[in-house]
Amino acid sequence: MRLLILGGTEFVGRAVTEAALARDWHVTVFHRGHHPPPPGTIELFGDRTTADGLAALAAAGEGGWDLVVDTWSGAPSAVRDAARLLADRAGRYVYVSSRSVYAYPAPAGLPEDGPLVTGASPDAGAEVSYPLAKRGGELAALDAFGDRALLARAGLILGPWENIGRLPWWLRRIARGGPVMAPGTPDTPLQYIDARDLANWLLDAADRGLHGPYNLVSRPGHATMGELLDACVRATGSDAVLRWTATEKILAAGVEPWTDLPVWLPPGELHDTMHRGDVSKACAAGLHCRPVGETVTDTWNWLCELGGAAPQRPDRPVVGLDPGTEAKLLTE
Repeated sequence: MRLLILGGTEFVGRAVTEAALARDWHVTVFHRGHHPPPPGTIELFGDRTTADGLAALAAAGEGGWDLVVDTWSGAPSAVRDAARLLADRAGRYVYVSSRSVYAYPAPAGLPEDGPLVTGASPDAGAEVSYPLAKRGGELAALDAFGDRALLARAGLILGPWENIGRLPWWLRRIARGGPVMAPGTPDTPLQYIDARDLANWLLDAADRGLHGPYNLVSRPGHATMGELLDACVRATGSDAVLRWTATEKILAAGVEPWTDLPVWLPPGELHDTMHRGDVSKACAAGLHCRPVGETVTDTWNWLCELGGAAPQRPDRPVVGLDPGTEAKLLTE
């Protein structure tokens, strides 16, 4: 298989590149040159946000590619331009989208045919919100590739190479040891996907000719908040003691779920939207999700290889609870 990955050097793109190389596929990585791709790839350089950013892509790829994977999360017009350029030069197009394309609030158990955000356009620029950007990217892929387009609506993504900071923050905090404020109750169910499981499913699905939208996360309750944090304690080998703290106390202190306390959401609309989606379609199509302990341990080992400092996407806010706020809540 000849794969063109648009991105391919960080997090999900990196996972896709590594998975394809492990299959002995021929991999071309189109990127801006900010981070090196894994060895064994062909590199093309360009910036999709500039007028001539696709010039290297337009001049390359004699014979085309069997598959394109696009992880873009910015302006839909960038997906539009790339997809149009590649429509006659590639067999299939996988767009890594998001479950954020569903109209909020998404009720528990919402399948792929649920209501979507309105107002999205494949011609939109960078000024649109994340949900509209992702839906606009979907529309751009569909416009150029039709039933040759696969829309991977991922939810929370964890694992090695994470550059958002959610699981890395918990690992670093727990590695410091001592009392750790754990939010809510340990039985709070989580729904997420390891970037490597996402990558392998994408390649398998595209190779089989699947198309259209798929929700790509684990089954609801694949792990709990308690299991995630317990796995962090084991992986780091720290003396951390989890202090489970009532949701009401956390919210009253002005602590924000998801951002101050990554991954965690209290019961309610947002939790149902993020952690209770229907993934039966993807599971029937072969989705396999590894145990939470494996994701946590591998992410910790990767962090240790980096010296403990995870990469951070410049377009995403830094997550994590202020130490002073945590200390105050633990002593109250």
